[in-house]
Amino acid sequence: MRWLLAVCLSLMAGAASAEVYTYVDAQGNRVYTDQPGSGNAKRVPVAPSNRMAAHPTGAAPMTTTKKTEAKPLFHYDMLRVLVPEPDATVRSSAGELIVSVTSEPGLQRGHRYRLLLDGEPTAEPGPSPVFALSNIDRGSHHLSVEILDEQGRTVERTANQPFHMLRISLAQKRQVKPCTLDDYGQRPECPIKDKPPEEKNPFLRFF
Repeated sequence: MRWLLAVCLSLMAGAASAEVYTYVDAQGNRVYTDQPGSGNAKRVPVAPSNRMAAHPTGAAPMTTTKKTEAKPLFHYDMLRVLVPEPDATVRSSAGELIVSVTSEPGLQRGHRYRLLLDGEPTAEPGPSPVFALSNIDRGSHHLSVEILDEQGRTVERTANQPFHMLRISLAQKRQVKPCTLDDYGQRPECPIKDKPPEEKNPFLRFF
């Protein structure tokens, strides 16, 4: 009977493209064959093979691609401009302004502040919360600050905050605070060339 089992297994192994039949011979043995044989032979159903060729002809190699999921945006509880205060009037003959911002929580690793003046960036984004501006035109302007993450996305942004630049002339400064002898050469509005000559002691002429 072992040879019958071996024949059965070999036939079933190669049955991907051939039909398998079975019948009982005159001695009562179960016989498997790929030939229909006698009239009482019955076809044996064979499940399709799940084996795959190592290199299927014409099949493109399967590649596994990893999808880079976008990191969710970090949320700051608070972001605002500390200095100047909203609607503040800034007096500067050179149009200079120091802007200070703050956030809660503090700036996260890889994040950067960017200051905008009238909707335009004033400089490259950076980690410093203090910005020094100069030569701002006389008149009303708007400030806003935003935080960018490591991917350059805007995480938070404040609303536009107005301020007013009042560029005082040197003459106006001298009117507000007149120059003293010690101010000449020390204050821009008190140049050394405008320093009046010192009065001589009248008693020195008798010596």
